[in-house]
Amino acid sequence: MKVIFLQDVKGKGKKGEVKNVADGYAHNFLLKKGLAVEANASNISVLNGQKQKEKKEAIAELEQAKDLKEKLENLTVELSAKSGEGGRLFGSVTSKQIAEQLQKDHQIKVDKRKLELSDGIRALGYTNVPVKLHPEVQAVLKVHVKELV
Repeated sequence: MKVIFLQDVKGKGKKGEVKNVADGYAHNFLLKKGLAVEANASNISVLNGQKQKEKKEAIAELEQAKDLKEKLENLTVELSAKSGEGGRLFGSVTSKQIAEQLQKDHQIKVDKRKLELSDGIRALGYTNVPVKLHPEVQAVLKVHVKELV
């Protein structure tokens, strides 16, 4: 029996796949538990419609990420921190602080986990911080840390 999987089933198929499975397995397990539906013409057309919708959403998401990349690369986030001798900071500037300042100054909300800052910024001056906006789009944000007066 041909079925369309509605959820991932370990060892049998992934969500959205059309596969041939044993009749008893389909009737007694997959259909009964709502893990799959029978692959008839109407269900296949619904599946194709969902795939088209997902493609459009993915394209729109990629365009949004590219627009945000342009905005981020044209601005600088200004932060102030206490520093000691030689421009070394007491503590460090974290990705959370950068994300909050970006939201406050420029009204751009970026998740702190998207900022790929391996360690905190520990010195005064300009630092380029990579921002992963989308699997295909990565921006570079300029962060200027100045001394707190």
